[in-house]
Amino acid sequence: MATNAIDQTRRMLSLVTYLRERPGARVGDVARAFGITEDELIADLDVLPMCGTSFRGGDLLDIDTDGDRIWWHNPDDVAEPLRLAADEATALLVAARAVSTLPGLREGDRQALLRATAKLEAAAGEAAGASSRLSVTFESEGGVFADVDRAIAERRRLWLKYYSPARDELTEREVDPIRLFAVGHTYVEAWCRLSEARRTFRLDRVAEIKLLDAPSDPPPIELRDLSEGLVQPAAEDPEVVIEVGPGGRWVAEYYPHDTAEELPEGGLRITLRTPEPASLRRLALRLGRDGRIVAPQELADSAREAAARALAAYGG
Repeated sequence: MATNAIDQTRRMLSLVTYLRERPGARVGDVARAFGITEDELIADLDVLPMCGTSFRGGDLLDIDTDGDRIWWHNPDDVAEPLRLAADEATALLVAARAVSTLPGLREGDRQALLRATAKLEAAAGEAAGASSRLSVTFESEGGVFADVDRAIAERRRLWLKYYSPARDELTEREVDPIRLFAVGHTYVEAWCRLSEARRTFRLDRVAEIKLLDAPSDPPPIELRDLSEGLVQPAAEDPEVVIEVGPGGRWVAEYYPHDTAEELPEGGLRITLRTPEPASLRRLALRLGRDGRIVAPQELADSAREAAARALAAYGG
């Protein structure tokens, strides 16, 4: 069953306390106690060792499992009282105040957060005064996140007006949300009723969103492993060749690719695969003089035509 982000965070915080009191707990027992599958528990345990007592790292949680039992090797180290530097306290207070304003946040969670913020303000002293002069506001993406999170929690369908940069158009569709995740940007993975297929939507590209009364009922599908990134080209995807100058070498850092051959004067010849080659036209426009699409020829021609139209419009 899909879990919303707030519930997962709450569960993982509770998991820390639970494991501290039960050294060597069995995986099956812990999963049953939290009402999740063993695979979901293992996924949580993969994240917990990345958590620590400081924004700068501090003592990380040394938790592992042999598949049968769970072992926490340094519970006493991380149980020491938390000490925050002034900048850490300021960042935490600003973030807490911002999150408390999120639309759609459960009232119980909001009140708990406000109580925790008040205690932190009292402990932070002068740093609390500095943080009060800073503020963060969530605009459209924050509201979209709250609506999606609520839809997942209540198992409700969503209506979206979504901008597709590959086609440069807005489309309206109904989707059954499956999960929220972040890979650079925040996304919702959902079953799209327009295309009758699994689709991924970037929250900052959602122009409008509405919760529907219809129940969310996505077909049973296996969740993708996103550990290697959101875009994972397949061997059968069309091949695209791009040549970039020194100013376009960043393309090799941001786009998964098969090869990146050095060219004279600091350039690169990049070969990559993508299920939607047309989406790379915008990349060609962004590169400008720093790069060009070499193959396939029809994509190179369409990129040149798009650039010519853009220049003509700018000249007009």
